[in-house]
Amino acid sequence: MQIGSINVHQAVLLAPMENVTDITFRSICKRFGADVMYTEFVNVQGLAHHSEKTKQKMIFLEEERPFGIQIYGGEGVALETAARMAEELQPDLIDINCGCWIRNIAGRGAGAGLLRDLSKMGQVVSTVVNAVRLPVTVKTRLGWDEKSIQIVEVARIVEDMGASALTIHCRTRAQAHKGEPDYRWIPAVKQAIKIPVIVNGGIDSAEKAKFVFDTTGCDGVMIARAAIQNPWIFREIKEFLATGEMISSPTLGERVDLLLSHLRLAVKHKGERRGVIEFRKHYAGYLHGFPGVSKLRAELMQYTSMQAVVDRLNSVPEILATAGNTGTVIGGPVSKSPP
Repeated sequence: MQIGSINVHQAVLLAPMENVTDITFRSICKRFGADVMYTEFVNVQGLAHHSEKTKQKMIFLEEERPFGIQIYGGEGVALETAARMAEELQPDLIDINCGCWIRNIAGRGAGAGLLRDLSKMGQVVSTVVNAVRLPVTVKTRLGWDEKSIQIVEVARIVEDMGASALTIHCRTRAQAHKGEPDYRWIPAVKQAIKIPVIVNGGIDSAEKAKFVFDTTGCDGVMIARAAIQNPWIFREIKEFLATGEMISSPTLGERVDLLLSHLRLAVKHKGERRGVIEFRKHYAGYLHGFPGVSKLRAELMQYTSMQAVVDRLNSVPEILATAGNTGTVIGGPVSKSPP
């Protein structure tokens, strides 16, 4: 997969996810082999109005490279302004969100709403491409609904307007995250355009990733919600593609080690109270499958200090039983970094 200076064979990318892919989560996924990562969704209107909160979403660390800033919007002047502001931070690429299904975005003609007006989508892509020198990529869906799938035409438009790659979430806007993704459209897209094609949607295991590569001929796969529950998935996919062998699933102790490592990063970057509170959304993922997780998660959601979280986790018998092998330290933060 060649996008500007990025050159990765069978790339495994971390999808942009609102309220998820902040610096701390991206750092964890990078440790496990994510090839390319993106910001959360960045609103072009917010940038045009110099919103500090919106600007903060674009900040990234050098060690996160290759890195993309994803913007969304439908207005030409704001898109131009936002693209140039993003370029000033010197990411490796700028991605345009043409796939977000959420009503207050798609309903206003941005995100997946652009699938209802392909002429406007072309204008959006052209505006951003002409505003910057960086590679510009596009992320979209198969179509607005099953009756209006025009992804091959969309792919040609995106390429003609100068985009350097296309990511396709293989569901329609009407499906949101429900139902099975339909990868059958990807070979036709690959035949229609020359730029790299990345597949997104429902890729939740190493086996599924290999299936998608083998059956579609795509250049990369993009992992979204599966990474929340299993940040190890990037390493698992790469190992399976290289050797055909599956890595054993992380133990409960390894999950808790990584949870605490992630929590420390959140506190480091955001301060303790904010870091602990915003981290709450990750408990369900890290503790998935743990007996009585609902009750434990409800307790953890009440805490606003890191030490309280550490103490509670290290009082759980099942975690204590694996502490000696994982680096978990009873009564204090873990000191061992994830592998």
